[in-house]
Amino acid sequence: MIELNRRHLLAGVAAVGAASVARLGTTPAHAAVPQAGTQAPGFYRYKVGSYECTSINDGARTFPMPDKFVANVAKEEALAAADAAYMPKGMVTIPFNPQLINTGSKLVLIDSGNGIGNFEPSKGAVGRTLQNLAAAGVDPKSIDIVLLSHLHPDHTNGIRAADGSIAFPNAEIMVPAVDWAFWASEENASKAPNDMMKNYFANVKKTFGGIESKVTKYEWGKEVAPGITSIATPGHTPGHTSFAVASGGSTVLVQSDVTNIPELFLRNPDWHVAFDVDGPKAQETRHKFYDMAAAEKATVVGFHFTFPSVGHVEKDGAKYRLIPSAWNPTI
Repeated sequence: MIELNRRHLLAGVAAVGAASVARLGTTPAHAAVPQAGTQAPGFYRYKVGSYECTSINDGARTFPMPDKFVANVAKEEALAAADAAYMPKGMVTIPFNPQLINTGSKLVLIDSGNGIGNFEPSKGAVGRTLQNLAAAGVDPKSIDIVLLSHLHPDHTNGIRAADGSIAFPNAEIMVPAVDWAFWASEENASKAPNDMMKNYFANVKKTFGGIESKVTKYEWGKEVAPGITSIATPGHTPGHTSFAVASGGSTVLVQSDVTNIPELFLRNPDWHVAFDVDGPKAQETRHKFYDMAAAEKATVVGFHFTFPSVGHVEKDGAKYRLIPSAWNPTI
């Protein structure tokens, strides 16, 4: 009987390494086939009734956790949660996943990602929406509606191509009326409490400057595109919006940023991420939304869930947990 323990494992790793060196001497190892060095395209299709939906991966950012990444708990506690989720030591990883909804009559992109070149140090780790749309066989010119959940940069900047032109030239750009009123206000901008908020206000002005006539403001509780209804989920921003996508008796909830990365904020729904404009309101919204989603056993799609970002939310005492949907090789 073989007894496996950590000492045996580490000894085995050391033995393999020593044997490799002995066989190879000082000659570098070269496989017959060179390593690819690149990641595969990131898109995943799923059905909602007769609608074909596609989760489009815009990439992921890994960065040192800021001191107040979680605004209302000690950094050590937040780091422990990240460590428990096997994120790199001292770091936090945030994925980004817009959704493409083909209703049969309209092609709707929910959120547009970070855009190309907005995070230069990322070396292509984010801003991958256009290349992944292309990999999925989707021409940006064919998109009818870009439906924005709120006006934070990682959701809006992808409406611009790298040269500053409109990435989706034939699309109607739809924004929540409440969020537009907040972020477009010069008075609100003058009262921005910190550099991050100041940058958010400036980014809205930069991103939407000159294209105001292409922007449609939508209200909550309305069908904003065929089979897609806007849901009021304020707190993260004043006009933050989620969506119910319904077809043929099936419904998926696109939760946008009701929670940021679930490993921290779904497991700890009373934590406030630094990006929340109103942390207590976001906390209240989070509980209401997930209590409803859990009771309905609804499929939930999260912008910051691990790709392909589709799953179910279950109550776990006063907390919640995400149950990712199994990867389906067919549609």
